Amino acid sequence: MTTLDRIAPARPNRLSGFAARALKRPAFLAGFAILGASLLLALFPAAIAPYDPLAFDMTAIQQGPSLAHPFGTDGFGRDVLSRVIWAYRVDMQMAFFATVFAMLIGLTTGALVGFYGGIADAIFGRVVDAVITFPFLVLVIAIVAVLGPGLVNMYVAITAVNWVYYARLTRAEIMAQKAQDYAAAARVLGYSDARIIFRHLLPNAISPVIVYWMTDMALAILLGSSLGYLGLGAQPPAAEWGVLIAEGRNFIMTAWWISLMPGIAIVVTGLGFSLLGDSLADLLRPKGR
Repeated sequence: MTTLDRIAPARPNRLSGFAARALKRPAFLAGFAILGASLLLALFPAAIAPYDPLAFDMTAIQQGPSLAHPFGTDGFGRDVLSRVIWAYRVDMQMAFFATVFAMLIGLTTGALVGFYGGIADAIFGRVVDAVITFPFLVLVIAIVAVLGPGLVNMYVAITAVNWVYYARLTRAEIMAQKAQDYAAAARVLGYSDARIIFRHLLPNAISPVIVYWMTDMALAILLGSSLGYLGLGAQPPAAEWGVLIAEGRNFIMTAWWISLMPGIAIVVTGLGFSLLGDSLADLLRPKGR
């Protein structure tokens, strides 16, 4: 153990202690269960869905919920339950890819800006001001409208805007950690800037970013579904919750289940991310408070 390792603040890296505290929190268990079930549905939809999500059945058009079709059927006789299940694959993919690149870019940028400051910090401040001046959704829709509809362009648009929020949070945490004694000791010991930033400062500053990421994935599902509803995200006949809601909007009074069931899936999955994020915020707080 080096001198710096003894000076640096302890991080919550004891898995057994973390698990013991997590198991005592009903919100963590509920969020973990919801997201675990969501991942299973996303990874193995073919083994779980009772029907082909794209198969037409003109003899079963807009049938209400029944034993044969628990979530009913849509305007083409497709099983809504199967389409909701298959949509987990697309929407969980959106939750990950719409946020992970923004997080990585934001972490790196925020860490460098927070450590070096100076002109880089001044330029970053102007970039942040320019981005947050406009509503987030308006900027994303504008970029997607220029690039064209589709999931890849949606990921590019969200990343182009969202990295700023991760960078701003990381910058603040790095600046707070840089003022600690262990950071000064690292400089005295002659460690390189890269080692100080990525081995010592960033691991101690990353907890709030992880908590924010969990909440952001819930928002990414809402955003992706909204773009799908507007025709700018996933495209029909793909099974995606926003697309499913859009398909049923003209039949909301006569076939309410077409839009309601994917809407419930959005709410439940978003609740899972929110519960897990709130629980992690408590668990990763110093002394587990």
